[in-house]
Amino acid sequence: MSLATWITFFLACWAISLSPGPGAIAAMTAGLNQGFRRGYFTVLGLVLGIWTQMIIVVIGLGAIIKASETAFTAMKFLGAAYLIWLGISQWRSSDKPLVAASSDAPVRTRKQLVMRGWAINATNPKGTIFMLAVVPNFVDLAHPLLPQYLIIMMSLSFTDLVVMAGYVALAAKVLHALREPHHLRVMNRAFGGLFVLAGSLLASFRRAA
Repeated sequence: MSLATWITFFLACWAISLSPGPGAIAAMTAGLNQGFRRGYFTVLGLVLGIWTQMIIVVIGLGAIIKASETAFTAMKFLGAAYLIWLGISQWRSSDKPLVAASSDAPVRTRKQLVMRGWAINATNPKGTIFMLAVVPNFVDLAHPLLPQYLIIMMSLSFTDLVVMAGYVALAAKVLHALREPHHLRVMNRAFGGLFVLAGSLLASFRRAA
């Protein structure tokens, strides 16, 4: 991969990471509920989800999903169901305080946060289809593929770590300003609704013919 090609891809990575989506929603929700230091573990999970998607593409399972309508549909609805479940859980917790310092606030383990972030990105078939459509444009078949895939994976990871850190930090700052119960209730329901909306959009997603 030439330097010019990498720069083009790196710029595309920033655009991809900055675009709103389930990952951004998950990062902000973690920041609100857990604060920055703990909530950032969700971002690590999101990056692991990107790695999973990349590995799927590299080993060829992405091509199977692309060719098999049954496999694509199963993966699509698995991801949609998970997002909707997160939304319902967030909505039902509307009476619980979001302030991490409160003894009544649920505190998730780092492993739970990582796994939550991983599941959101790893079960999203749009990520697989996107990589199948975009990654080949930046790969030079005349050179070894593994180093190029590693560069692509690290570039995506870096931009996501930075951008999602911004989302978590922003939400963590808001967390300290929202202590009134009715503020917390509205915020929880707003994020719960966003998760359900993201899941619904994912369920209605259709790949290009």
